[in-house]
Amino acid sequence: MIGLVTDSASQIPPELVERLGVHVVPVVVTIDGTPYREGLDLTATDFWARIDGGELPAIATSQPSPGEIAAVYEAVVADGATAIVSVHVGADVSGTVNAATLASELVEVPVHVVDSGTASFGVTACLWRAADSIAAGSTPAQAAHAAAAVAPAIGTSFILQGLEFARAGGRFDHTLPGDADDVVVLAGYGTALEIVGSARDADALCDLIVAPFTAEGRPVRVGVGLADDSTLELTEMIEHRLRTHELVTELVRYRVGPSIAAHTGPGTAGGFWWPADA
Repeated sequence: MIGLVTDSASQIPPELVERLGVHVVPVVVTIDGTPYREGLDLTATDFWARIDGGELPAIATSQPSPGEIAAVYEAVVADGATAIVSVHVGADVSGTVNAATLASELVEVPVHVVDSGTASFGVTACLWRAADSIAAGSTPAQAAHAAAAVAPAIGTSFILQGLEFARAGGRFDHTLPGDADDVVVLAGYGTALEIVGSARDADALCDLIVAPFTAEGRPVRVGVGLADDSTLELTEMIEHRLRTHELVTELVRYRVGPSIAAHTGPGTAGGFWWPADA
């Protein structure tokens, strides 16, 4: 049996954890000085319920230690795994890949650590591809290669109403086009993101967010993210348009949890897509 492991910054929803048989290493999120294990001590729903008036508290995140990851690996081995594929948030934004590599030396079964080169649900997309590869009969090395290979084809399209959070984290440096009251839409692959437009109206924003998902004209799988409740209506609009699109073969919703919200802020909406047939 090949075990699958990821970290909670992948934002993998519980239904996919169960469906794919994934073990999740929690990222430690410190909120106003109190540490929480994301997904265990504090779920995304619990987190957003604590946000008052759209204002985020002081949040810091820390990667899991090699020992914490090794403990999860041992649990996977105890479940019967003879090899592990461990897919994590990109090394350019987190030290989790390095910690996982160190942890792999502490267990007796081979561990194939994959640097997804992406973040948030993009990591889950890579993990999902590994799971599909395993189901098709691949070896652990082949499944790890499949996870890494799909990464450059994972696209994202979203709004950041809390753009100041992303700028503070050094992730975006864009000038908002048009009226300063407009909401900007960013889209692209990996870290190569660009502004595709801006609007105030929900329908216009939805059009801008959804268009890149199917722009290449090929079947895609889709993950749509829900952050705080202020974006629920827009998220549902995005989901409806994508679910009814002939090129969308499958759609899942994930919650934007505190490890990602620390960088994006409230008011985030959008998601990820990747080739269904890659």
